[in-house]
Amino acid sequence: MKRLKFTKMQGAGNDYIYMNGFTQEIKDPSELAVRLSDRHFGIGSDGLVLILPSDTCDFRMQMFNSDGSEAEMCGNASRCVGKYVYDNGLTQKTEITLETKAGVKHITLLAGDAISREITVDMGEPVLEPALIPVRVAEEPVLNFPLEIAGKIWKISCVSMGNPHAVVFTEHIKDLDLPVIGPKFENHPLFPRKTNTEFVEVVDRNTLNMRVWERGAGETLACGTGACAAAVAAVLNNYCERKVTVHLLGGDLEIEWNGYNNRVYMTGQAVTVFEGELIG
Repeated sequence: MKRLKFTKMQGAGNDYIYMNGFTQEIKDPSELAVRLSDRHFGIGSDGLVLILPSDTCDFRMQMFNSDGSEAEMCGNASRCVGKYVYDNGLTQKTEITLETKAGVKHITLLAGDAISREITVDMGEPVLEPALIPVRVAEEPVLNFPLEIAGKIWKISCVSMGNPHAVVFTEHIKDLDLPVIGPKFENHPLFPRKTNTEFVEVVDRNTLNMRVWERGAGETLACGTGACAAAVAAVLNNYCERKVTVHLLGGDLEIEWNGYNNRVYMTGQAVTVFEGELIG
């Protein structure tokens, strides 16, 4: 009978199941992600992350949403990958390169222990060209573009952090019915590859509150690339400075959009929840 070892980890409440692809073969990870992500009949997670060998980097990350679709990148997951490979003796480096479908990410391990560690990820430069996000809008950048959803006009600002994001600045985000409006944003024909949607409340020049509807996963407690996209959109709309704290349902992320090299840096905790073994 086949056995698969796994580790459940979370970053700001964005929880995934992590598997070591160096030592075990994971067949049909898309189906496995659906089965294991179920919070009643499975382990429960936002998806499945495989840690694999890379020809160009220290490691490669392949990730699948809870609906089985493959995602390009997740900032919170990349932090957890950094902690996993260090904790499990796959590397002794504290500066790690990670291959993703959204390009190479640079991970820096900071203070922490076997349970929790603070980690910074260089998320790269934000993409603002509509065709590359992608979003079917001619103007560049896409800032406060009116979009009708559920009989209401919402103003969206679009950014890619390796995956597409539509950022909506609004008030009273706690009162929003995301299970109703989230899928309408995600599947709107304006977004040829669907989209993640961030609903953001500006607190002050250095602070944002955010809820997120993730493509392929629904509402999650956090989204690292979404927090980065929200920070970039806030700067472009002159709502915030380049260094902000983003409050999410699952915790806080520190985001800096560096004005010198145009790169976005995300810092937050990566936490090991438990380890286990699947049988069958």
